[in-house]
Order: sequence, then structure tokens, then C-alpha cells
Amino acid sequence: MQNSTLFVYFCHQETKCYSDKKVTMLKITPTPSHDCKKAIMGVHDAMYVLGGKWKIYIIAGLLFGPKRYSDLLRDVKGISGKALSRELKEMELNRLVKRTVASTQPIAVIYELTEYGESTKSIIGVLSEWGETHRDYIVKA
Repeated sequence: MQNSTLFVYFCHQETKCYSDKKVTMLKITPTPSHDCKKAIMGVHDAMYVLGGKWKIYIIAGLLFGPKRYSDLLRDVKGISGKALSRELKEMELNRLVKRTVASTQPIAVIYELTEYGESTKSIIGVLSEWGETHRDYIVKA
């Protein structure tokens, strides 16, 4: 086996306050290996927004169109109501999801992907294709 070197990137943090929220920004100082670090930070940023147990499932469900809260709760197998509420609130903060309260009786809350949230479609598509390929690969083994 060939020797390989593992590079671990550490960056300093800077905390800024915006109203009542503290935002921690990771700063990168350009170096010869900046492209690699930039790529890693890009993945870090994406995983910060899309990470967690349920967000990808929720986005995948909403790619088929707007859904009521109860429909999402039914479609995303295994998620609790509390977890769904928390994930949807985080996704609203990150502007991936739009929440609309319909003035019907009973009141219905509709969730849909924003235009920005729709930008995750290609990511979900690639992930889905890879999952199907992986499943076939494992079944054939």
C-alpha cells in the first residue's frame, strides 16, 4: 500500500453579532493548498445547512410540490412531529422552505421549496441515483 499524507485543516473563528443572533464565520487565509481548503469549506457549509437526519428527506418530498405539514409527517417515515417542526424552522431560516398559512377551516399550513431551495434538486437527484446504484451493487455482491 502506498504511503499517503493526511492534511488536517484548522481555521480560526470570528464571531459577529447580528441583532440577537451570533454568527460564527470561518476565515480562510489563501495558501498554495487554498483550493482544497476552499472545497472542504464548501462541503462544510453545505452539510451545515443540509446535514442532520431529516433535511434531505424533507427536501426530497417537497421537490414533488407543496405539501401540508401532515402530508410531510406521513411521507417522511420515522420522523416525529417535534423533529419535523424543528427541521422546517431551520430550513425556513436558511431560506430553503417557504411556510404559508392558508385561511381555510381548519387552518392548513403549506410548505414549499423556495427558488433557492429548488437549487438542491440536482444534489438530491445525484444522491438518489448513487443510492440506487449502491443498493444494486450491494445486492449483487
